[in-house]
Amino acid sequence: MRDEAKPAVRRGTGATADPVKGLLHRHRTLCERAVDPLEIAAGLEAHGITDRTAARFRHRDVFSLAEELYARVPHGGEAADEAAAGEACARTSVRPARKTRTRRLTGWMILTLLPGAMASLTLAGLEHSTGQRHLALGLAGSLAFTGTLAACLRRGPLRAEGRTAPAAGLWVHWLLAYLVCGDGLLDALVTGGPDGPWPATTTPLTALAWAVAPAAWCAHLFSVRCRRRLAESHGLADFTAGARPLLLALVALYAAAVTALATAADLVFDEDGAPAATVALGTLFLLARLLTVHGFPRAAATGLAAASAAEALACASVLAGRLPGCDLLAVPVTHAVQAWGPASVPALACGAAALGLLVHAAVALSRASAHT
Repeated sequence: MRDEAKPAVRRGTGATADPVKGLLHRHRTLCERAVDPLEIAAGLEAHGITDRTAARFRHRDVFSLAEELYARVPHGGEAADEAAAGEACARTSVRPARKTRTRRLTGWMILTLLPGAMASLTLAGLEHSTGQRHLALGLAGSLAFTGTLAACLRRGPLRAEGRTAPAAGLWVHWLLAYLVCGDGLLDALVTGGPDGPWPATTTPLTALAWAVAPAAWCAHLFSVRCRRRLAESHGLADFTAGARPLLLALVALYAAAVTALATAADLVFDEDGAPAATVALGTLFLLARLLTVHGFPRAAATGLAAASAAEALACASVLAGRLPGCDLLAVPVTHAVQAWGPASVPALACGAAALGLLVHAAVALSRASAHT
């Protein structure tokens, strides 16, 4: 063992002091259930024990302390026999396990492409249909898209079963609905309307549907690299120094991918889908899902709710500005729409919320306890 705890003699007594023993007693359940020292290290960090705290237990970092705690947990003969049998079984099933992992990896890779395919086929069909056929095709495409997207969120690296906040789905639906119809509504409100149905833009939704694939890849890469980094690190600070730049790089990579997809969708379907708003919303969704997957659903829901509230407040302020003596309420949104277009409102709202989640994720997801 790397850092053996050296016994010390208390002043005035002949008894030896063993601070690790008390720590083991407090976290015995964690130590007994852990499958390796890394899980103990992550659990200790979640309880507030840092490398500086580990020095009080005569260890240079939490990882070294976790190794001693793991070694001190008693293992009976039956447990040793089971461990030996497990190792023998693992050696004989390496190839089947690799085939299973490869099959699962291929499965969710193909699955993440289906939402984009469904959205593109539906949009192409809507452009070449009218009447009842147009309505039927729209309903069928919406159901197919919803089903494939739900399947992507139940399998693979985006899976967060049992960790989602109840209200998160409501905010997601609002943000998607505003992305499709909000710009037309806000533009009509600023110009004195709406006098009738306002236009809808479906191209950004298609770009976000295709963005499910790079989102899953980024989530998978972040999880795999962080767990590998956890195994190679020699301290919590060392792990954080590697995890935080990885998160920032993957978020930037995803934003670049969404930008390319939004631009391509505009060219293919000949629409102005406001790439800035699409990229901001896509980045917000990615950060919210990463936080949810790693055990921070409340923070994710808060970011989504903040962006939804900002968009709703923008529309409400324009309507409130029509009341007598309340003209100033509509001035900020009106000037923003006249200067940068109606898409500037969701871009600013989602961009600010995404920035807030990024700051929180840089702290929360760079902790070892987020990757157990």
